[in-house]
Amino acid sequence: MTRRRSSARFFDPTGARYGIPTWPWRMAPGHLRTRRQLAAEGLRPGGQEIAGQVLWNSRRYNAPGGVRAAYLYDVRFALPKRVPSERQRIALGKALAARRHCPECGRDAGYVLPRHLGTCLECAEGADLAGAEVTAA
Repeated sequence: MTRRRSSARFFDPTGARYGIPTWPWRMAPGHLRTRRQLAAEGLRPGGQEIAGQVLWNSRRYNAPGGVRAAYLYDVRFALPKRVPSERQRIALGKALAARRHCPECGRDAGYVLPRHLGTCLECAEGADLAGAEVTAA
């Protein structure tokens, strides 16, 4: 019973209540997709305006009013994803490698360094132990 009330509450295909066309979960027209659905099909919105939204009740992430939204785009106006050039790929690879490089020990940690530490976990643990020894002495 609750399911029907909430779906009726979010059914507004004209946009009179919410300002843009709105549908309940899994009730949007077939030609509308979310950004993730477009990406899975190798497409992007391509600068088009939001064509609608899907609303549903949720207790997750403390959503305002317990309602979450997913914006929809018309697949008919979507464009193919852009392909990065070889130079862009090289630059991205260097940037990602820099995020794994520890400034303390100078090695590739094999994971992205935590920003709050600024070093790899081994160096941060060693600094904590050294700080504890100085305090104890």
